[in-house]
Amino acid sequence: MKFLFSPVFSGLALATGLCASSFAADYFPPPDSDGGWRTLKTAQEIREKAGMDLSVLDAAYTVTERSTGNGGLLVVRHGYLVYEKYFGRASRNANPDMASTGKAFTSIACGIMLHEFHDKIPQGLDTKVFTEKYLPEALPLDDPRKADIKLGQLLSMSAGYWGEGQTPTGYVMGKVTQLKPVKGQDIHDLDMSSLRVPLWTDPGAGYSYSSPSPHIASIVLRHVTGMELQDYINERLAKPMGWGPWGYCLHRGDFLMPHANGAGSTALHATDAIRFGYCLLHKGKWKDQQLVPSDYIELCHQMSPYDPHAPFSLQFEQNSDGHVLGAPRDAFFKSGAGGFCIFVVPSLDLVIYKLGGKDNQYDPSLTGLPQPEQSHDRDNWQPLPNTGFFEGNPPNSLWRVLELVSLSIKD
Repeated sequence: MKFLFSPVFSGLALATGLCASSFAADYFPPPDSDGGWRTLKTAQEIREKAGMDLSVLDAAYTVTERSTGNGGLLVVRHGYLVYEKYFGRASRNANPDMASTGKAFTSIACGIMLHEFHDKIPQGLDTKVFTEKYLPEALPLDDPRKADIKLGQLLSMSAGYWGEGQTPTGYVMGKVTQLKPVKGQDIHDLDMSSLRVPLWTDPGAGYSYSSPSPHIASIVLRHVTGMELQDYINERLAKPMGWGPWGYCLHRGDFLMPHANGAGSTALHATDAIRFGYCLLHKGKWKDQQLVPSDYIELCHQMSPYDPHAPFSLQFEQNSDGHVLGAPRDAFFKSGAGGFCIFVVPSLDLVIYKLGGKDNQYDPSLTGLPQPEQSHDRDNWQPLPNTGFFEGNPPNSLWRVLELVSLSIKD
């Protein structure tokens, strides 16, 4: 994960000028089957009720459209679905593979678990989980240092696990260390392959973006709750919020994964992905239910004691250090391969969902769920010259979308 500086945009004193009465504290959308989100259509409505400039939102959409072959942009402010537009194979009812965006769902599920099953895991995020109680399949340990790994470190990518990809990097108090690639997860033996990924440093001594870490946290959740990750999310989040058909991308050819990957591959309707963000915006509340502990969500958008090395807390990149210069410092978000990202900005009463994805991320065989007829209008799409989509790398980046949508606010 890159933490690069982006262009400075003016006008962000706007975040502090909002009055509490302008926030949509008591509105929660019904399921799409019952009418769904309240919406705004015209530029005048959007300006008067949401305090946003449609022309700047259109500019954010242009960045989105030029970045990936499929995708879309949804924006919710003051409880209104202000903007919703798709291209390529994306649509409201598609269930694409959201890739690592799903790590956010694992984290929030763990936050719920820590509250609901406090007696079973009383030390919470400080729990050292490589024990017979929480991870019996990890014993005997292949590295004695793993005995010191805490749940909070797994969820903040600071457990010492080796980073992924062909050019993994580690961060030690902001200083970058180049790592050599090692074998990561194997979907045919997801649990053991995750547990056996080597450590590049001692637990807590550095940050490296490593998918085995959140999957191991999901194994802990499985043991503590007695439920599969997908079932736990379905009961604690999907049903109360009224999601439509959703799932994990468990089907890989003829192989059906026995467990959801805590490292991602959730597949939700776009309007449900933004419901998830809206719940986080409301500090875990949905109507009269506290679905997610509010104190856990607070930890997601501030520097973490479990990861002092990089602005990444409990599976969310967060802006408390101001590295996204054109966005408020309380913004937090989770991205995924292909250009997916859910953004939450509490001070602006704002949620953004940016869709992306290659064609194969829209393959209905991944989830086994029915999909709308796929558009093929961009089958031969190619990115414009010098506009490749690289997270955190201007001009076409997730940060740029966040900055432009923030800039559209004219309260």
